[in-house]
Amino acid sequence: MSVTIKDVARVANVAPSTVSRVISDSPRISERTKRKVRKVMEELGYHINYNGRVLVSQSTQTIGIVTKVSTVHSFDNPFFSELLRGISDACHEEDYSIYLTTGNTEEAIFKEVVKMVQGKRVDGVIVLYSREDDQVVPYLRECNFPFVMIGKPVNRAGETMFVDNDNILASKEVTDYLIQLGHERIGFIGGDYHFEVARDRLEGFRQALANGQIEEDKNLQKNIQSGLADADQVVEELLQVKDPPTGLVITDDYNALTVMRALTSKGLKLPEDMSIVGFNNTMIARLSNPALTTVDTQSFQLGHESARSLIDLLNRPDMIKKSVIIPTVIVERDSCHPKNTIKQTD
Repeated sequence: MSVTIKDVARVANVAPSTVSRVISDSPRISERTKRKVRKVMEELGYHINYNGRVLVSQSTQTIGIVTKVSTVHSFDNPFFSELLRGISDACHEEDYSIYLTTGNTEEAIFKEVVKMVQGKRVDGVIVLYSREDDQVVPYLRECNFPFVMIGKPVNRAGETMFVDNDNILASKEVTDYLIQLGHERIGFIGGDYHFEVARDRLEGFRQALANGQIEEDKNLQKNIQSGLADADQVVEELLQVKDPPTGLVITDDYNALTVMRALTSKGLKLPEDMSIVGFNNTMIARLSNPALTTVDTQSFQLGHESARSLIDLLNRPDMIKKSVIIPTVIVERDSCHPKNTIKQTD
């Protein structure tokens, strides 16, 4: 037979209503009483009836996670896993569960979000991206439904709670890093430019070139959206340029690894023939050969802060919408050499 609130109350020598208030963490109950009741709950093996809590409090204690469209690639990418780990850690601290979208098209994901909201399956939503022509964020705003974004909103940033890096600054700094090593022909390989993060990192790259008085060559600017096949094509195009780059800024460690493989398959030695920097400091960066110099975006912290911000918003719906900027740092490894030590191949 399962343990009830009355059982806990009897052993703790308090009223059942006191146990209920301890479960809801009521400020009316002293910390001493809370500790005593929680100890009895643990000793008796009492578990909260969440279905009952939902009926009483109108809260599901669940947070929805809205992913990008390319779910398969997302699960392959350790950056996504680290975001989820950070979100999960913060949710665990506050006894929240996670509801993850699984659609593989924009329309499928949007329909899942509508079901989340209209079906009251979640208390709030974390959107793991910021992109133009998105249906999800405008819908959440229209419904006045609590949400937090990972990434700077395309519009109405002052009205939207979000967590992000300063991606313009991060890209500028890592491009400056290659410039300081003597590289003047620097390529940029970004992601899907529908996403705000991709546009910001390109802007930071361009600012670094301008500040270094290096002429921008758009023939050296590419993007990868779907993995290895695109990497092969991008490398082929870069190597066919009349004056190929000696350094590459690649705005995702996962894509950097696919580019590194494509370069070595063409017979180039890394970093002797090409210096490469990535973004996110995932385990891929540590395990690649050579180990990848990369921008640590603190992906775990991005996820953790997004969940904490959403839970704060759920607890205080009238709070001012805040933005949290997570700092970045360049992690130097073995994928870059000063240009004057590089032996150019024929």
